[in-house]
Amino acid sequence: MQDDASSSDDWYTPPEIFEALDLVFDLDVCAPVGGVQWIPARRYLTIEDDALTHEWEGRVWMNPPYSNPGPFVARWLEHGNGVALLPMSKSRWFGNLWASSAALSVPSNYALNFIRNGQRKQIFLPMLFAAIGPDENVDAIGRLGSVR
Repeated sequence: MQDDASSSDDWYTPPEIFEALDLVFDLDVCAPVGGVQWIPARRYLTIEDDALTHEWEGRVWMNPPYSNPGPFVARWLEHGNGVALLPMSKSRWFGNLWASSAALSVPSNYALNFIRNGQRKQIFLPMLFAAIGPDENVDAIGRLGSVR
């Protein structure tokens, strides 16, 4: 983990997000090395595993590296079952997400406090939740904000 907040992808989703989603995931495709105990996933893939080279099964949780989310978003859309926490961005991958069948929701509490080095910190990017697949995925992000 790097110390410079602006150059690191190590920003973890806080537990209250998973409490609100009230879902169990089959796979976290962008888990930190060593895992995070509050992420309700049966299996984890880390940067060391290179999630893009593995089979994705079931409902997927994804909080990808914001330095290069495009390949992860493309794979997530192709997989078609899961929830993702993503930065809003002027980029090709965001345009593809926007044009897809994924449901999108900007959190009601717009300023999410992520966990970095054990402390709560706000990230510099506006965020949104995306859901694809079963209605329960869409319903889950609806508990965090209005769904488009």
